[in-house]
Amino acid sequence: MSGFIRNAWYVLAWSNELGRSLLSRRVLGESIVAYRRQDGRPVALRDRCPHKLLPLSLGKLVGDELQCGYHGARFGEGGRCLHIPGQGRIPEAAHVQGYPLHERYDAVWIWMGDPALADPAGIVDIPQYGWPGWALIDGNYLHFASNYLNISDNLVDPSHTSYVHPRTIGNAAGEGAPVTVVAADDRVTAYRWIENAPPVPVMQRYGRFAGLTDRWQYYWYVPPAVGGVDFGAIDAGTERTEANRDAGFRSFTYSFITPETERTSHYFWLHLRNYALNDPDADAEVRRLYTLTFDEDREILAAIQEQQNEAGTHEFVRFAIDGAAVKVRRMIARRLSEEARAVAAATAEARPA
Repeated sequence: MSGFIRNAWYVLAWSNELGRSLLSRRVLGESIVAYRRQDGRPVALRDRCPHKLLPLSLGKLVGDELQCGYHGARFGEGGRCLHIPGQGRIPEAAHVQGYPLHERYDAVWIWMGDPALADPAGIVDIPQYGWPGWALIDGNYLHFASNYLNISDNLVDPSHTSYVHPRTIGNAAGEGAPVTVVAADDRVTAYRWIENAPPVPVMQRYGRFAGLTDRWQYYWYVPPAVGGVDFGAIDAGTERTEANRDAGFRSFTYSFITPETERTSHYFWLHLRNYALNDPDADAEVRRLYTLTFDEDREILAAIQEQQNEAGTHEFVRFAIDGAAVKVRRMIARRLSEEARAVAAATAEARPA
């Protein structure tokens, strides 16, 4: 499978990355330049002057207009050319593609597809965001030398934590624990409970467990590129109600995957937890632990990508634990096919009889 779903919201940057300087970032294979207007509103344009194709990120802002660094042409928020030095008439072709943006969760989201379909209601919901009793760690970014589909496989695979993350969120007690997979219209969830198990390292550090625990891992993925993990534990034998889980050790981690190229991806993540609240030292330690966790994934996925490039396939054999990943890939393939048909229909309709 190749190609990207364009009619979707992707994180372009954390809100604090955008200011009056120019940010250049590649998204779905396209170079984007982004900045803020003087009133604070974010702007994103194709990072390419239509004249000689110099990246506009090599220019500068003049008020709210982006001036090309080669011949001084200026472009406004929507990409329309507003000024060409020494020339009164501006050619119709002298425009740059602009992209819809929306800010939510301290992130700037970009829509790379049909602007008429860019409804912010389509941005994933994070119920605990801003709730009292939940500490937030955000602003985190990693660059993965991996196709986003490999990352999606990883983000619906609870079983790998026992082997890849024994220093943080996994231990041997989870080896072989069965995984249940549930597919809905908009997401795939893979989950498991690990019963009567010792707490994993992060829970030993911050939990208040008297002995063994019942630990859960709910991994879900919303195509094309948002993953979430509901991770926690309660004392072994405790009734598994939502109230008891909220009273136990619980966290929610959200991963926003933005494909850069067919072989590389941007990885933005935030983390919400119900323990060690208002504790800056815990903030720093949890950030460190989860960065370590994602770095472990990043190392493995980069090695996998390298072998995929050489072998020309993403796998030779499938295991039973791949059920959730297969469903995610099928959902993405279906979305790609639907978009391709819609583009073909629109092109045919626009073609002169």
